[in-house]
Amino acid sequence: MSIYLDYNASTPIDERVLYAMIKAYRKFFGNADSRTHNHGTNALQEVEKARESVAALIGVAKNEVIFTSGSTESDNMAIQGLRDYGVETGRKHIITTSIEHKAVLDTVKHLVKHDGFEADFIDPDESGRISATQLLGKVRPDTLLVSVQHVNNETGIIQPIQEIGVALAETSTFFHADATQSCGKLVDELRSIQYDFLSLAAHKFYGPQGIGAFIMRRKNNKKPPIQPLVFGGGHENGYRPGTLPVALIIGFGVASDLAQKEYKKRLAAYKKNKQTILEAVEQIGVQHIINGDQQYCMDNTLNISFNSIDSEGLMIATKQYCSVSNGSACTSNDYSPSYVLRAMGLSDERVESAIRLSWGTEPIDPKALDEMLTFAKGMQE
Repeated sequence: MSIYLDYNASTPIDERVLYAMIKAYRKFFGNADSRTHNHGTNALQEVEKARESVAALIGVAKNEVIFTSGSTESDNMAIQGLRDYGVETGRKHIITTSIEHKAVLDTVKHLVKHDGFEADFIDPDESGRISATQLLGKVRPDTLLVSVQHVNNETGIIQPIQEIGVALAETSTFFHADATQSCGKLVDELRSIQYDFLSLAAHKFYGPQGIGAFIMRRKNNKKPPIQPLVFGGGHENGYRPGTLPVALIIGFGVASDLAQKEYKKRLAAYKKNKQTILEAVEQIGVQHIINGDQQYCMDNTLNISFNSIDSEGLMIATKQYCSVSNGSACTSNDYSPSYVLRAMGLSDERVESAIRLSWGTEPIDPKALDEMLTFAKGMQE
């Protein structure tokens, strides 16, 4: 029997979320922007209920929630959406980290290459965590944006964005936090962070794929100078045109409601599953090194290097037992060694032998995990 240990790529959908979406497809099929009949009005009411649920989970105002297709689009809105303002004001400096998701890294590099922006990429140390002091020391009068993920998708390491947010709140620099891996999990922490923009995706916490949100907060009681990426209508207050996917949004809202009610219980389940995995690794006796300082690590993620084993070979040979990855889903198709681990300064051997395990609340069956670990130990011998 195979077990799924790639939750950081995508979680399975909660049955309660799926039920609400099936109901929505049957009952709320009207276009939410059709105001001349009840089908459209009813669909819009459900969309706004879901918007309230997402806002409540994050701790923001309802009108600060803009629905998108997911975190990649939201990341692009935060960065590309400020392009015109940066050009007009001469503030064309961006600070981010070298371990961000490609949606941030590639977008920043695009502005550097095509629009004359400058960018600083802050490396973490071996702990997998960046220095807030080092990052803040790079802020200049022309710094337009700082973009930092809350939790790294490959290592599970929590970044010091609360400290960064507090410092930047006293400046004119905009702060974007990518909360893709923390939303629905680190609920209390996320509500306490100061930021201008936030990215999140429903499918990272038992919601449907294809729906996310861009949180855009006011700064000094003014709307940020974000421009839309595409044009074609006044949807989402003019920031994101296109017919709203009502059923997906309803599923997002239900997933948000469930996360708000159950996040403490879920955190306890993550911790228990992590203990199960660590005990199995020790019991089987496979030689390993854990990547990233575990005092800053989410309890649903483990990045581990099995000594002298090629991660690609191990994943292919044991995929009938466990579904795992060796990095971000956006780059794992070619099995290229992790740029995140390389940025941490780890050796080539350690990087090339690393895999990422990530899980949810469901108890982990140790039998399939033991099969993979036993195979790994055999490869070492």
